[in-house]
Amino acid sequence: MPSDKRNGLAAVPRHIAFIMDGNGRWAKKRGLPRTAGHREGARTLRRLIRDLSDIGVEYATFYCFSTENWKRSDEEVSSLMKLLEDNLDDLVNYKDENIRLRFIGGRERLSDVLNKKMEDSERNSLSHTGLTVTLAINYGGRDDIVRAAKKAAQMCLNGEISPEDITEEMFTPLLQTEDIPDVDLLIRTGGELRISNYLNWQISYSELYFTDTLWCDFDKNELMKAIDDFNSRERRYGDAK
Repeated sequence: MPSDKRNGLAAVPRHIAFIMDGNGRWAKKRGLPRTAGHREGARTLRRLIRDLSDIGVEYATFYCFSTENWKRSDEEVSSLMKLLEDNLDDLVNYKDENIRLRFIGGRERLSDVLNKKMEDSERNSLSHTGLTVTLAINYGGRDDIVRAAKKAAQMCLNGEISPEDITEEMFTPLLQTEDIPDVDLLIRTGGELRISNYLNWQISYSELYFTDTLWCDFDKNELMKAIDDFNSRERRYGDAK
């Protein structure tokens, strides 16, 4: 197994984001319905959050449901939403593990039940000082930027700022990740090589790690492989070597 924090890992990324892909294929390989894959994926999420907390990661963001996922079958969408409604309290054990829980994404299409649980968990974990876990539900990177642009436009109309005041530094806090640092490492499971409209602004200088491992099979060993790979890279942010 690759080294962990206590065994000489050079640097733990401050913020790791995940595209949790491959649940449906995991289930299909076993002759199970796609919903079984999503349930197993939820168990993987719970385990991995503990692992991230143990090794000292400060922020972890998970792509749970995208703005494009509404295009899936009504049955699968309903199943995913039901899974979130019924298991949100168990997905992240923020009460016992000092985790701060946040959500990004448009809430207007989500059920009242889910919205209430999201609001309660954010409020109840606000003072927690451990790992900050952000779940992206009905989230799209482009949508995030458009929402922020509308805020900036309204500020201009209100006379609070002028167009010349809009800079990267001013714009970044208008995004839904306003109090979260940019992503250091983006991990996508399942073998696909794209970012799928996820945190487009926030991953501008992230290291990207793609693995064929399906999300349901992703464990601490796979996580440490990704972090070891991260540590093998030189991050120059556009500067010359």
